[in-house]
Amino acid sequence: MPAIITPFTAAGIIDGTAHRDNVSRLWERGVRGVVIGGSNGEGPYLELGERALLAAGTREAAPDGFVIVGLAAESLRSALAQAGEAAAAGADAVLAMTPTTLVRHRPDLVEGFFTDLADAAPLPVFLYSVPTVTAYELPLEMAIRLAAHPNVMGMKDSGGDAARCIKIASGAPPGFWMFVGASASVAAAVAGGVHGCVTSSANYAPRLVTAVVTAAGTPDVHPLHERLVRVSRAVERHGAAAVKYAATRTGLEGGHPRRPLRPITAAMAAEVDLALAEAGLIG
Repeated sequence: MPAIITPFTAAGIIDGTAHRDNVSRLWERGVRGVVIGGSNGEGPYLELGERALLAAGTREAAPDGFVIVGLAAESLRSALAQAGEAAAAGADAVLAMTPTTLVRHRPDLVEGFFTDLADAAPLPVFLYSVPTVTAYELPLEMAIRLAAHPNVMGMKDSGGDAARCIKIASGAPPGFWMFVGASASVAAAVAGGVHGCVTSSANYAPRLVTAVVTAAGTPDVHPLHERLVRVSRAVERHGAAAVKYAATRTGLEGGHPRRPLRPITAAMAAEVDLALAEAGLIG
């Protein structure tokens, strides 16, 4: 599934038409689920009501798709409000980023946050560990304990450690869906038992990502994975704005990033263009 971009206008307003068009185009390329408002979708910058707008637009463009809405909340109250928006708009689940501001050094409070959220949320909960954004990695043992909660459906781990993802997948109970979030770890993680991936690269290279997942564990995966690693590193080293640019160059409507993020420079764009061309994603 793509961690789908959020297209904003130059004034910082969500372009709902562009979002619906992006979902439709991704469905034409074989995508059957999306994550809205994750870190790549600028979730920490989304405002009240915007998750509902994006989820409703996704459901309109892809009535049968699996829709996960990202939560970026530092308090339980805020997380539940965001989850309520997602449920009202017809989403299937939520992806909850680890809170960190006042609890980074209190693992008991972090675990309590997820337990309380899973107890009260109107939708199934996916755990979300993304240390490059939060500077905090959800401890492996905690993730496995939380996986036993009846309303915790799965997890996305973007730390880039395939072995860690495999350990969580193997230690969790049946029915727990484990997804890797780092493009460079997809082949190894899926070969080791992880169910799939949720990546930013699936915005601009969905067919390549699907091919890597399908071929994982076979000799055929190696050239595919090398292509994915090269292009994703060139794009993602420049952040969400570069993902939007790459998505635009491959047929989506990226729009503008929301401040304080800025569009990429001409030099960055040239680097991304070269990587996309080498991967066969643009002419």
